[in-house]
Amino acid sequence: MLVKTYGSAVYGIHATTITVEVNLGTGINFYLVGLPDSAVKESHKRIVAALRNCKFNNPRHEITVNMAPADIRKEGSAYDLPIALGILAGSAQVNQERLGEYVIMGELSLDGGVQPIKGVLPIAIQAQKEGFKGVILPAANAREAAIVGGLEVYGVETIKEVVEFLNGDRQLERQTIDVEAEFRQSQERYEFDFADVKGQENIKRAMEVSAAGGHNLILIGPPGAGKTMLAKRLPTILPPLTLEEALETTKIHSVAGKLGKHASLVSVRPFRSPHHTISDVALVGGGMFPQPGEISLAHHGVLFLDELPEFKRGVLEVMRQPLEERVVTISRARFSIEYPASFMLIASMNPCPCGFYNHPEKQCVCGPGVVQKYLNKISGPLLDRIDLHLEVTPVPFKELSQERVSERSESIRARVVAARKRQAERYAAYPGIYCNAQMSSQLLQEICVIGNEGKQLLKTAMERLGLSARAYDRILKVSRTIADLDGSEQIRTEHLAEAIQYRSLDRDGWAG
Repeated sequence: MLVKTYGSAVYGIHATTITVEVNLGTGINFYLVGLPDSAVKESHKRIVAALRNCKFNNPRHEITVNMAPADIRKEGSAYDLPIALGILAGSAQVNQERLGEYVIMGELSLDGGVQPIKGVLPIAIQAQKEGFKGVILPAANAREAAIVGGLEVYGVETIKEVVEFLNGDRQLERQTIDVEAEFRQSQERYEFDFADVKGQENIKRAMEVSAAGGHNLILIGPPGAGKTMLAKRLPTILPPLTLEEALETTKIHSVAGKLGKHASLVSVRPFRSPHHTISDVALVGGGMFPQPGEISLAHHGVLFLDELPEFKRGVLEVMRQPLEERVVTISRARFSIEYPASFMLIASMNPCPCGFYNHPEKQCVCGPGVVQKYLNKISGPLLDRIDLHLEVTPVPFKELSQERVSERSESIRARVVAARKRQAERYAAYPGIYCNAQMSSQLLQEICVIGNEGKQLLKTAMERLGLSARAYDRILKVSRTIADLDGSEQIRTEHLAEAIQYRSLDRDGWAG
């Protein structure tokens, strides 16, 4: 007897519906075909134990399971539940009438419990596209799937619940959530605030410029100057996620298994801070079974690299292409997967190994040439993709002891949102461009027009401060953002002057 159930396979951040065909014939063997990996092949032992412990009959027949399309590799343990239900339906223990209406996924425990799985949101989206009535999933993943409208979502704890539901002996509670209400409610949940930062007004201003234009930023300063504290507060001044951005970010976290139990929507911009011992695969994604890396988990948010020179040079170099193209392509012999990677890079570093080069009070003990060697750990091409270079100096006691409360993130974010709105209107006719940092060279010439006085200022700056030619485009982009914050249609000389001072590492002789 032939029975069909439906599951789903996730590749990248998209899902493909898998038809699980179960045929019971004469004999006693078990065959599993359709390019399954080891975890799928092991499902037979889990299924047999689960059915026996739940008092179901194990059919004494030859069982052939085909997972179609047979040329797509099936990975993971999430196919246990559809295979088990196919076997039960083939032996007349489950009514087949409703079986084809649902996409069913879940890993089985030996006692018949249904364990959580990864990639539920892409699975639910694909099920809705293909016209399925609903999805039956582990209870821990039900809220995540309920984000998708027009789909019946049922969360189950055991295989017995699914069997009774399909046989009409039990009513399962449909999982529903008000996506927009939950999205609005959780958007303002921030652990940090710029009001906690004493002093550093010039750095706060630079971070406001960075957030307003989507510019990458590097902070250079001695230990304890507040670099990490400032970086952790950057997401609090970024514009709130749109619902579309939140769904895309949630899909990535769902595929990577980072949402956690009973989670639904990622409604605040992600902040990822990997340790400097991270590998290149963990940073950009990939592996034997490809998974999103840290730069994809930071999509629509911030990737913070603390102690930048301590990262392996090869690890940093693999970011160069994603920083420009805002997408990561993982290529293998038989397939290619794309993960989105539109993130803001924020980095911090000490100016030298001892940490006190250019310190106003403490003496640097590094030998001749050591400072330059330390800075050379960061390649020119990577530094070229960082728009703002800022020197962070220690906060004096007078400012630390002040009781005056600093400006809150909410106030700064209001100005950032207004600037982003101007940019959205400016780039409405250019698909894929939403902020000044994404401008191409051609757009730069059209949009960042400066007068003779501004050109003279730039020329003087490049000659006297030793700024490199590569700094030219970056200064224009940043000055356009400063003008947007100022509500100005034209880039004025004061906007250019402020942008020029944010290029510390381009100055000749900065490191001796």
